[in-house]
Amino acid sequence: MPPDVPVPASWRIALPHSTAAVPIARALIRTALSDIDAPADSDTAELLTAELVANAVEHTLGGEPIELVVELLPTGCQVEVHDRDPAPPGDLSRPEPGCEVDPWQEHGRGLLLIRTLSSACGHRTTEHGKAVWFTLPAIPAQPGPSPGS
Repeated sequence: MPPDVPVPASWRIALPHSTAAVPIARALIRTALSDIDAPADSDTAELLTAELVANAVEHTLGGEPIELVVELLPTGCQVEVHDRDPAPPGDLSRPEPGCEVDPWQEHGRGLLLIRTLSSACGHRTTEHGKAVWFTLPAIPAQPGPSPGS
């Protein structure tokens, strides 16, 4: 493979089924993306990952760990959160007109953030439950200073 083509990489990490998983997931995604100079926006990845993990902790029965899966792609990154509940999450499709989320409510904006800030999102059934995922596109490379300037 030519040296300028990024090699895809992935991580699968078990997280506790507790609110402690959210800051752990935020730290893990930020570290993973910065350590390898990932092409995706790490701030957005961190925010959306925290939303997926918080939803998995809040809306599924505890006991079994949840898993964070991060896959780096030449076109950006994909993040999945796996839990043991096969029931689909709330609506990850675009909301119908007139069904907007109340900005003053304490809950209900996580899936809106995921739909709005990701390039794609969804869920799928797995052997042991479900995976909820989002993808982020690569950020175009910014031109650096030219040599000798």
